[in-house]
Amino acid sequence: MSDSTTRTSSNAYCNSLTEYQRFQTREVMIGSVGVGGDNPIRVQSMTTTNTMDTQATVEQSIRMIEAGCEIVRITAPSKKDAENLREIKAELHKRGYDTPLVADIHFTPNAAEIAARIVEKVRVNPGNYADKKKFEHIEYNDESYQEELNRIRERFTPLVKICKEHGTAMRIGTNHGSLSDRILSRYGDTPLGMVESAMEFLQICRDHDYHEIVLSMKASNTQVMVQAYRLLVNRMMNEGMNYPLHLGVTEAGEGEDGRIKSAVGIGTLLEDGLGDTIRVSLTEEPEFEIPVAFALARRYDKRSGHEVVPASNGSPIDSFAYNRRASKEVLNIGDHNVPIIVHDFSSKESISAANLHALGYNYSVPLDKWNLSDQACDFIFVGDKSLDFEIPGTLGIIQNASAWTNDERHYPYFEGISYVVAEKKSEHLNFVHTDIDGLDIPLLATLKNDPTAVLVLTTENTHGMAE
Repeated sequence: MSDSTTRTSSNAYCNSLTEYQRFQTREVMIGSVGVGGDNPIRVQSMTTTNTMDTQATVEQSIRMIEAGCEIVRITAPSKKDAENLREIKAELHKRGYDTPLVADIHFTPNAAEIAARIVEKVRVNPGNYADKKKFEHIEYNDESYQEELNRIRERFTPLVKICKEHGTAMRIGTNHGSLSDRILSRYGDTPLGMVESAMEFLQICRDHDYHEIVLSMKASNTQVMVQAYRLLVNRMMNEGMNYPLHLGVTEAGEGEDGRIKSAVGIGTLLEDGLGDTIRVSLTEEPEFEIPVAFALARRYDKRSGHEVVPASNGSPIDSFAYNRRASKEVLNIGDHNVPIIVHDFSSKESISAANLHALGYNYSVPLDKWNLSDQACDFIFVGDKSLDFEIPGTLGIIQNASAWTNDERHYPYFEGISYVVAEKKSEHLNFVHTDIDGLDIPLLATLKNDPTAVLVLTTENTHGMAE
């Protein structure tokens, strides 16, 4: 199935804006595990032990593997650490585990060259593989910049040859926080700089006809991360490349915050059909990352063949730079306001003041006042119900239009066409619910001419973000 939104222009970054399709990458074998191609989205994680502590690293690796980890990454900051990967691998094999291992390399090319002869894959950071960061701004002309590229080629080529000889895969993993002074001087601290950093190393690999490569553009800022990956894929599509992508948000955090941040960054790209392997980077034990990663990846196992989303003539936003969609302001909604939070109480049999505690509102009896937390919600939807207690001064109540009481800070919720013909509406704020099929000309015309309307769109489509 295809549609008119399949991207073929120079601004393409995914196969389609409205039809879920995974970006077709070449298959790269990490030992016996295939990444990219027709393989499922692979889940990996990284040990946090001292690599020289063979026993601890093996035990942690086993916990990760038994949790479902398909690729285990181990840091190798020195030549001794790289050499010890042989002992770790041997002990894992002795215990019956042949999960492929990845050596994570920073600053030490010699360690990478050792590791590439031992493990199934090495990860190099182009920001610090051949450069030491001095936080200097350097003015380059084309000639002096080419001299720097020649220096990098000389330093990086031995690793490429070793990987090619031993059948070892490589991830060229750009990190937003460790771009080289050279890249920062020419491109700035930008997603474009991240892409160029990787492409310099990738070109050296291609010049040696070495293609067992996975690429990544990781950042702790999810906006930067998403923009960088999209720019990278755009570059690959324009140049006829299709290397697999590893997705991850750098140091996402712990608990709920870390999981949400990972879902925002990784999930956005998976919705685009991008990503062949993922890691959810939590500041917790690595085996706890695995279920979160699988929860994200498995959402797309059966996404293909979803209900058709009407074709679009193009993207209404710039997919490579964040700019908030322009909208009108209705009370505290839209324009420059932060997104509001609405909690649904419509299914509760009864609603009391105590129910608001979990939403960030706590009533103090001695002071006879409501106290608000920083994360207090903005509205609650109560359906056909009404409240018999005094509400906090910043909380709005949304009621079905047929039950709307028109009390202070109470606002009606209309269903599609009923809003068009309604005689009774709020002078301040009206919520209008519909789905994509209900967006007909009469409704759109009424919405356009009403400065109090806020559109509530819902979808049952499994590919709902595109819709």
